[in-house]
Amino acid sequence: MWIIYALLAAVFFGARGIMYQWTSQKNIDRNLLLFGVFFIGFILSAIAMSLLEQQWYAWTDISVGLALGAGSFAANTFLHKGFSVGKASLISILSGLPPLFVVLLAFLIWQETLTTQQLIGFVIIFGGLYTIRYSNDISFRNLQGAQWGFLAALFFSFNDLLSKQSTRLDADIFATLTLMFGLGSFLFAASWLKKRKKPLHNENNLRPRWSATRTFSCGLLVGLTNFLGMIAILSAFALGTTGLVSAIAAMNILIILLYSRIFLKELFSRQEILGLTAALLGILVLRLSH
Repeated sequence: MWIIYALLAAVFFGARGIMYQWTSQKNIDRNLLLFGVFFIGFILSAIAMSLLEQQWYAWTDISVGLALGAGSFAANTFLHKGFSVGKASLISILSGLPPLFVVLLAFLIWQETLTTQQLIGFVIIFGGLYTIRYSNDISFRNLQGAQWGFLAALFFSFNDLLSKQSTRLDADIFATLTLMFGLGSFLFAASWLKKRKKPLHNENNLRPRWSATRTFSCGLLVGLTNFLGMIAILSAFALGTTGLVSAIAAMNILIILLYSRIFLKELFSRQEILGLTAALLGILVLRLSH
């Protein structure tokens, strides 16, 4: 079942990425949008926590939930910022790198190991990711928004490890998510209130600015994909190996790449096509290892 949950997480996070890219091109207040994204997650998690009579059993459960909130605040901020200034396919690829960090840290922290076939699948997936990455002309002088995608990847890997830790502690899912979304909501709301009187300086100033109500409502809609994705990935981490779950969930980039090709008309090079094929092959290898 873990691979099904991981694939569901990839679908939901892929939908979130598409919505992030679309909204990043609008003249909106990013903090208010992301406040909506996290606020709906907080409300739904709190309701589920109450109905299912879940709770926090120790200070460690609370600490992990709050740390997830802080990490999610940073990761989602960087991801949305990256989509606003960079090529959608490039940002999605870079933000899909968390498993590279996760599998190494999971080995160092929890001594998690991979079977030979799983390791082969993992290597194929990341071979594909790096093939796509290096087909783009990135340098320190021409980052193309890559720095934001890379920072998002770092914090998403941090979140993956914390998500796994919450399952190792047998923490209740919705209790953890209530803290995560609650702190994230607070941080985005505080950022919005702090900056709401300042003019918005970006390339979208010539476009009509969205009202606060419209922006927040859109955030609530986007937040549904984020909420469902977090449920799916926590369920996957509870059953599967950390590095493999993270690797499959990172395949949300395939959905964003298809979107960027079909709707944004971004062209793919031969290297990018080769990388996509390798990534799909890697998933198949992982599937056949179970």
